[in-house]
Amino acid sequence: METEILTNTQIQAAANYLAQGKLVAFPTETVYGLGADATRPDVVKDVYAAKGRPSDNPLIVHVSGPDMVWEYADNDYKTLATKLMDEFWPGPLTIIMPIQPGKLSKAVTGGLTTAAFRMPNNEVTLNLIKIFGKPIVGPSANTSGKPSPTLAKHVYHDLHGKISAILDDGPTKLGVESTVIDLSVDIPTILRPGMIDSEDLLKVIDNVNSDHHKVTATEVPKAPGMKYKHYAPSAQVIIVDDVNDFGRAISEYAAKDVPMGIMATDEVLQNVPTDIETFSLGKDVLSASRELFAGLRQLDNDHVKYILAQGFSDEGHGAAYSNRLNKSAGNAHYKN
Repeated sequence: METEILTNTQIQAAANYLAQGKLVAFPTETVYGLGADATRPDVVKDVYAAKGRPSDNPLIVHVSGPDMVWEYADNDYKTLATKLMDEFWPGPLTIIMPIQPGKLSKAVTGGLTTAAFRMPNNEVTLNLIKIFGKPIVGPSANTSGKPSPTLAKHVYHDLHGKISAILDDGPTKLGVESTVIDLSVDIPTILRPGMIDSEDLLKVIDNVNSDHHKVTATEVPKAPGMKYKHYAPSAQVIIVDDVNDFGRAISEYAAKDVPMGIMATDEVLQNVPTDIETFSLGKDVLSASRELFAGLRQLDNDHVKYILAQGFSDEGHGAAYSNRLNKSAGNAHYKN
C-alpha cells in the first residue's frame, strides 16, 4: 500500500478515504491522530492492527462539535459536560462519559460502557469531520508505545505502507496529548494530565480529583496512556531532575563509551560538549512539552544508546511533560 501525503487543502480527498473504510492520519493541536470511521467496528480494528495496539486500550472519538457527542453519549451527563465543552472546546480536553447502549462498538470503547470524546482545535480536522459527517477515532498516529508524532514525517516513518493517507498541516502546536477527565465517576477525575490542568477545570466545575488512577494488570484502562508502556524510543531515557547534575551525569554516561544524546533547554545546552548529540527543548516547560516527542525521535534516529533528558517540576503545565517523560524513561532518574 502506498501512503499518500495530502496537503491541508485536500480535505475532501481525506474524507473520501474515510468513507471507503480507509485509515487517514490527521492533524490536531496536540499530536497527529490516526483516523477511521468510529461507527464501523471492522475499520476500527484496522487502527489497532496498523499501530500494533492492545485491543483493550480504548480510542478517543473525535467530533466536530457537541451535537455529535450527544448522538452517542448518555444525555444524563449533558449539563456537566456542556460546562466543560463551552469553556474548553475546541481544545485539548477529552471527556469520558457513559454511552447509550449499542451506540459505539466494543472496538472503540475497549469493551467498556464509557467512551472518550474530544473536539480538536484544528480547523483542517474539524472540516474533515464535518465533510465526512461522522465521528472518527483518533489514537496517536504512531507505532504503539513509541513517541507520539508531532509532524507528518513522524507518521510516515512509523506507518507508511500501513495507512492510506496523511493529512499534513505542519507541526502541532502543543506537542503533548489532551487532558483526559472522567465524568463517569462520583468525582470528576483527571486520568491523563495535559495542558488543561486541575486549576483550569476548577474554574468551571465544582470538584476535580487530580490523583491519577493507577491501572492494574488485569484492569481495562478508560483512557489511552494509562496502562501500557508509552512514548519510548529505542534508546534508554534518563531524567536529570536537577540541571546542576548534568555535568556529572554526562561524565558518567560518557565513561560507558556508548553514543549519548542530551535533550535540554538552551541554557543547559550551552555547557554541553560539542561532540555530544543534542536536541533543544527551547526555553521553558511549554516549549519543552511541544518539542519532547520530536526530540526523542530525533535522538533515537541518531542511534544513541542513552538520552539524558531535562526534568521539570510536575506542577501546573509541568504535569503533562513529566507524565510523558517518565513513561518514556520507564521512571528512570539520574541519581548522583
